[in-house]
Amino acid sequence: MKNEIRLQRFLSQAGVAARRKAEQLITEGRVTVNGKVVRELGTKVDANGDSVAVDGIGVMPEEPFYVLLNKPKGCITAVTDDRGRPTVMDYLPNVPASVVPVGRLDFYTEGVLLLTNDGELASRLLAPKHHVPKTYHVKLQGQIRPGGLQLLRDGVRLDDGTVTLPAEVSELPGDSKHTWLAMTIHEGKSRQIHRMLETLGYTVQKLQRVAFANLTFHGLRVGDARELTQAELNELRDLVGLDRRSVARGRWHAARESTDIARRARDRARLEAEQTAAAAAAPAAPPSRERPDRGERGGRGDAWAPATPGRRGPRSSCRRAVAAAVGPVVTTDRRVAVAPVATTRRRVAAGPVVTTPPGAAAGPVVTTPPGAAAGPVVATHRRVAAGPVATRPGRAAAPGPPGPGAQRG
Repeated sequence: MKNEIRLQRFLSQAGVAARRKAEQLITEGRVTVNGKVVRELGTKVDANGDSVAVDGIGVMPEEPFYVLLNKPKGCITAVTDDRGRPTVMDYLPNVPASVVPVGRLDFYTEGVLLLTNDGELASRLLAPKHHVPKTYHVKLQGQIRPGGLQLLRDGVRLDDGTVTLPAEVSELPGDSKHTWLAMTIHEGKSRQIHRMLETLGYTVQKLQRVAFANLTFHGLRVGDARELTQAELNELRDLVGLDRRSVARGRWHAARESTDIARRARDRARLEAEQTAAAAAAPAAPPSRERPDRGERGGRGDAWAPATPGRRGPRSSCRRAVAAAVGPVVTTDRRVAVAPVATTRRRVAAGPVVTTPPGAAAGPVVTTPPGAAAGPVVATHRRVAAGPVATRPGRAAAPGPPGPGAQRG
């Protein structure tokens, strides 16, 4: 018995390519039927008796296969995506046939989705004349106004001027401050639910398809998939006027856990690529002016300035001037006193004045451990006091009275 179908459909069912791509293969002369090159679109072949080859490699149609997926949001309804986004095929690992989605759901819409390689069934389910019912649960922002349900039931004029067919609409019970609707439509316009409600001034917050024809999401978690049973397939084919020759065994299934690792790895790689691209496109940050540390700032009244490599700050020059001016120096842990009088660039001690230019050689320097008694001359960069001083860490012992003209640092 002959089973004649169009050549491009034959190639699609064989898993060679989608129908549009199959048409391109035919026009390019890459397909042969019984050894002869065929370039004419619409050529029919006998799936049971003709020999078909692509680029010299024979092909045969696959056995029909039917998959029901509870699509999660955040993936597109497609087999592949040139932008690297997740697709519904990511949730079908090791599916034994080249199935494609029947219709589509939006990126953020979840729910029932049928996938199959049975092109005849798919085309009939999508044909407007069959009015296949599709049921959605819709969450609206706020409460629906009186009369809103009847407007949806009667049909809504969309932004392109078309009027939707009458729909079955009811409000779902609940205590939420937002409205939940159950809507059943019998056509498949692009983003139809969104457009119907936006025309009436409502915002859709969540959309879930809970039924497609006789197929429902009951017993199927979001992200899980399974093969149809024979009873489901028979009812589906009866709905669109097809025979019951196709077989569905209901054995294959896929759990969302089995796809998490690969999908997360792809998501992570895509996120890293986006971050790298964003960093490369961002303008360079202006240089920051940070507060300099104590060794890099000027004295009282001096302006703050960024550090300059190789430059000594003004306080270092002050210490150098003290060392040059006062002769023998004893340094203790915290406080030092001066007996003979010395002057620095900013500090003055009592007594006769000895001034040396910056950089002059200092006398011998003796360093004692913290707590040792001071010698005749003791200098510090913060305090100047008269008389010999013995100090311990954190405390000056028996300081003498400051001389006239002495000032605090």
